[in-house]
Amino acid sequence: MAEILTKSRARNIFYGGTIFFVVIFVVLTVQSHRYIVNVSTAGMPLTDSVIHGKEVWERNSCINCHTLHGEGAYFAPELGNVMTRWGVQDDPEAAYEVMDGWIEAQPSGIEGRRQMPYFELTEEDKRGLAEFLRWANQTRRQDWPPHEAG
Repeated sequence: MAEILTKSRARNIFYGGTIFFVVIFVVLTVQSHRYIVNVSTAGMPLTDSVIHGKEVWERNSCINCHTLHGEGAYFAPELGNVMTRWGVQDDPEAAYEVMDGWIEAQPSGIEGRRQMPYFELTEEDKRGLAEFLRWANQTRRQDWPPHEAG
């Protein structure tokens, strides 16, 4: 057995190692994709209404004041479990009605209290936002927020 690393042996090690790690990368990518699609967000399907609600969330920069699953600003309440707090998680129509009432009541005008600005949202926007928050409420949050109050 030769104790010298020849050019051909070095090339074979390089190509073999490259192929091995590319295969590992592809397998881990597929496994991660399956986990995200089938396990971590499996509580509710991504419908067009949920997608529209996410667009409303982004267009109005809700994350500048609210947190969603701990991400965002801490000026306003956490919204990752808001539908559970309001008791409308399993009823899309009730979720819309509560969301509609909340949006229309803002700003509340209570002196010394943080105020949510008024947003001119259409009925479709409010329904989408309610569906997006229902969807966010059903994703696996790994026990976040740590208490029900958000």
